[in-house]
Amino acid sequence: MLWIKAFHIISVITWFAALFYLPRLFVYHAMSDDKVSIERFKVMEEKLYRGIMMPSFILATVLGVWMVIDNWVFYSTQYWLHAKLVLVVPLIVYHFYCGYLLSVFKVDKNTYSHIFYRWFNEFPVLILVAIIILVVVRPF
Repeated sequence: MLWIKAFHIISVITWFAALFYLPRLFVYHAMSDDKVSIERFKVMEEKLYRGIMMPSFILATVLGVWMVIDNWVFYSTQYWLHAKLVLVVPLIVYHFYCGYLLSVFKVDKNTYSHIFYRWFNEFPVLILVAIIILVVVRPF
């Protein structure tokens, strides 16, 4: 079980790295006005989303579910975990919204400014802080 937990943590870290970096790429993409840069960002964003972000998300989810199922008797009464899972839901929505934004950039239809993406980039930070506090402190 410790191996599963270790790989869950590794996949979550990788997923969050992508969740932080993709919107940052969106910032620079939204600021770009030359074709070479725009095309470069499209390739970088696609590779990040498909090659790192999605596999990390899938692995983190599968391993997390595996740990909960394997220790259901214990986890069913751990309300900090319930709260954590509630916070994971908007994070998953954010993940797929990033995928939607990727498709918008791909066809050159972005209407948001780089300022929007700078603020958008902060959302996973707030969720990460709350999740870490719940997992480490276990306030309830």
